[in-house]
Amino acid sequence: MADVTTNKVETTEAPKNVFDLGAFVGDLTFEEDASSDDVSLDGLQQELEECKNDDVVVNILSKGTKLREHTKGVESNLRQVELDSIQEYIKESDNLVSLHDQIHECDSILSQMETLLSGFQAEIGSISSDIKILQEKSMDMGLKLKNRKVAESKLARFVEDIIVPPRMVDIIVDGEVNDEYMRTLEILSKKLKFVEVDPTVKASKALKDVQPELEKLRQKVVSKVFDFIVQKLYALRKPKTNIQILQQNVLLKYKYVISFLKEHSKEVYGEVRAAYIDTMNKVLSAHFRAYIQALEKLQLDIATSYDLIGVETRSTSLFTRGREPLKNRSAVFALGDRINILKEIDQPALIPHIAEASSLKYPYEVLFRSLQKLLMDTATSEYLFCDEFFGEESIFYEIFAGPFTVIDEHFNSVLPNSYDAIGLMLMIRITHQHQLIMSRRRIPCLDSYLDKVNISLWPRFKMVFDMHLNSLRNANPKLLWEDDIHPHYAMRRYAEFAASLIHLNFEFGDGQLELNMERLRMAVDDLLMKLAKIFPKPKLQIVFLINNYDMTIAVLKEAGSEGGKIQLHFEELLKSNTALFVEELLMEHFSDLIKFVKTRASDDPSSSSERPISVAEVEPLVKDFASRWKAAIELMHKDVITSFSNFLCGMEILRAALTQLLLYYTRLSDCIKKIVGGSALNKDLVSISSIMYEIKKYSRTF
Repeated sequence: MADVTTNKVETTEAPKNVFDLGAFVGDLTFEEDASSDDVSLDGLQQELEECKNDDVVVNILSKGTKLREHTKGVESNLRQVELDSIQEYIKESDNLVSLHDQIHECDSILSQMETLLSGFQAEIGSISSDIKILQEKSMDMGLKLKNRKVAESKLARFVEDIIVPPRMVDIIVDGEVNDEYMRTLEILSKKLKFVEVDPTVKASKALKDVQPELEKLRQKVVSKVFDFIVQKLYALRKPKTNIQILQQNVLLKYKYVISFLKEHSKEVYGEVRAAYIDTMNKVLSAHFRAYIQALEKLQLDIATSYDLIGVETRSTSLFTRGREPLKNRSAVFALGDRINILKEIDQPALIPHIAEASSLKYPYEVLFRSLQKLLMDTATSEYLFCDEFFGEESIFYEIFAGPFTVIDEHFNSVLPNSYDAIGLMLMIRITHQHQLIMSRRRIPCLDSYLDKVNISLWPRFKMVFDMHLNSLRNANPKLLWEDDIHPHYAMRRYAEFAASLIHLNFEFGDGQLELNMERLRMAVDDLLMKLAKIFPKPKLQIVFLINNYDMTIAVLKEAGSEGGKIQLHFEELLKSNTALFVEELLMEHFSDLIKFVKTRASDDPSSSSERPISVAEVEPLVKDFASRWKAAIELMHKDVITSFSNFLCGMEILRAALTQLLLYYTRLSDCIKKIVGGSALNKDLVSISSIMYEIKKYSRTF
């Protein structure tokens, strides 16, 4: 009861519209039930808690009805419902009997159907067993059929591979070597490989019957195609035969013959290979020998061992042929149009008889390019043919052993007699270009040959270059000297030679060649100074040097913009010597004026520490200049015109001289203005504007 009381206290806080089960139960009395002493109330509180949320219980309790009265009401209702249900059952008894009968009849029918279906099930089981048996038989038959097909296929293939059809025999024995013959050879090759390789064939009885026939056919084919190929090879030896066309249009059609011989008759293949190598070696050697002989008739001799920069033109010998003056043979040292050979590097080779008919002659580098071009084209064609026809690249080197020997013999006879340094450098550049061409073609067969040619050309070029260098170092200035202030022929040779080599080296930047060019420049500088010193007057020496430097710079500029350090060197020398000449020229016509300006004009006229400048000291200078300055300038103009080969250079020097004269005279005028009484000389002074006008008058000429 204490617990119930506690619940009552706790539920007083709930909302008023919710039923308080604890409060209602707390009013229950148990005295009305006589047997209540025997009833245990254990767990009542738990059951009340569980029914707390039941809607029916809550509804009953909410009405305040006592449980016992409610229970009696419920039992009364149940009895009434039971009586009503019995009455309903009695009313439906006839229908229930009819339903029972129908159910009994259905049970009977279902029993019959069960018996019938059981029979069907037994029959179906029997049929299923039969189907399974048939399925197993079918699978067995399918497997046997598959095995038979495989066996039939292998047997058919075996029969096809091993039998020798009569048609094949007829073609091999009596047929001509043509496309059909090639196809028949392929079939025969397969059969020969089949009987040699397949181990099952060796154990078969059919092989004993077929193998002798196959061997006879093999021997027949080998004999027949050997004669056929050898006959075709002999056609290569006929004069005027176009070898490339014969190879491409005839021999390549029968390249399978070579494959057949390589596989089934190595000895005969070796004979065919040797026959082809021997034939092509001799044919190509003869062709190159004839071509070289024809080219030699077209050669234009450019230089001999005497055609050197420092060799005196008048030197002769009883044992040397009479030669025209070297200064008229500019091709020895000047590049000129010879550079065009590098632009025509991939042009077709020369046709000698056409050039000979036109009476044309060519420098050796033109012939060299043609020979190399013919060699490259021939080697490329032959290399590709050997690779495709024989499947061997090594054959090429055996074939070309002869042509290489012929060409080497030619070079070994030409190079020792070549003194044309420009031509040798052109050949070096041509060889480099040819190496690039072969690299682009991806044909390596001439790599070692072109390297060998390059290695042969460089030492020869170096030797000829050193001959030019030594000719300058060992030259006798007295023999070379000519009483002429214009550019010396040796210097012109050097300028053209240097410009040519600089131009040919521009794209390659060969450091060794640049070093040699510097050595050559130093040697020609020394020789030029020695020649200049032979002139009796310093002015003539300077004019000689200026003319040579100016000519050298002009030649270097004509060759292109690649003059570099050498051109800068000569420009510095020209500048310094021009300044010297200007002083010499002015001293020749205005020596007193220049000496006074240099020694006295800078002094202060009013200074008492030294002898002051007087009017009497200056007056003769002023009057002398006023009386003859125009005539002196005219004489200077004529002197410059006659002294310098390059008119523009002479005019530049004259303008520099007149400008320097104006500076001297301006200093003199400034000095006079500072002298006491100097204004008395104003009437004799030439105005600066007059001198400027005269300078401009001479400047208009250029």
